[in-house]
Amino acid sequence: MSAAKLLTFFKGVRVASDSYGNQYYREGFFFGKPKDRQPRRWVVYSGRAEGSKVPAEWHAWLHFTTDKTPEEVPPVNYKWEKPHEPNLTGTKKAYEPPVNRAATYYGAWQPDNDK
Repeated sequence: MSAAKLLTFFKGVRVASDSYGNQYYREGFFFGKPKDRQPRRWVVYSGRAEGSKVPAEWHAWLHFTTDKTPEEVPPVNYKWEKPHEPNLTGTKKAYEPPVNRAATYYGAWQPDNDK
């Protein structure tokens, strides 16, 4: 069993999950630690561990920018905002720029060798 699974099993208190299936935990108790330290917070990813799968509101909670979870204080969603998407590089949904038609039409320059 990995160290992360042991930490989650023995000290983790499940806080919530997000729309991607990621599970968020906080440290349940301190064992032999100073009382002035903040409890740890971590995420157990659904599937492959990829940091871009964490939405911004959960990122803020994980890094102690806010003490309230997105479930306690729902984020404000503006109409101009797009929904969060993880990094799609290396997948079938990855961005591909349009084909450069000029390069295929004109071809590469070749020097004259008939001097």
